[in-house]
Amino acid sequence: MDLHLEPPTAAGPVRLGMTFEEALAAVAPWGDPRTRHRPGRRPDTLSASCAGIAVDVHLEEDDRVTAVEFWWPGEGRTSTTRVLLDGRDVFTTPADELLDGLPVHDGDTEDPFVSGLSLGFTRRTSQEVPRRPDGLPVHFTSVLVGGTDYYDFRR
Repeated sequence: MDLHLEPPTAAGPVRLGMTFEEALAAVAPWGDPRTRHRPGRRPDTLSASCAGIAVDVHLEEDDRVTAVEFWWPGEGRTSTTRVLLDGRDVFTTPADELLDGLPVHDGDTEDPFVSGLSLGFTRRTSQEVPRRPDGLPVHFTSVLVGGTDYYDFRR
């Protein structure tokens, strides 16, 4: 299965702005979604797994989807699911190649982002993975799609 990132509007079957119920229906075919919430509130995160790719759907404002994050399956694990950005697999394409041509902020850190499109990436991992000479992992371990202003606080 291919999950296409369409920043800043969608990630896979989940569209930003969906209600909790709509997001739940979108990820339900992957199995038994879990929810996390603060006491006395509706769920603020909906979690699922699509063939080993972990998915967190964030509902941070007005019980609507504000961001969707996909996580690499982990060291020694593979998945039949690909997370694609412009036809390139986010978790198997070298990070530097994936970011080439994008207006990236903090590009030489573990957590670069593209404002406006509101794409956020992380290379953070304690696992044994291929690394660049400076120690950063070669590949990303997660990618987040948020609304156009999602990363404004980091600029």
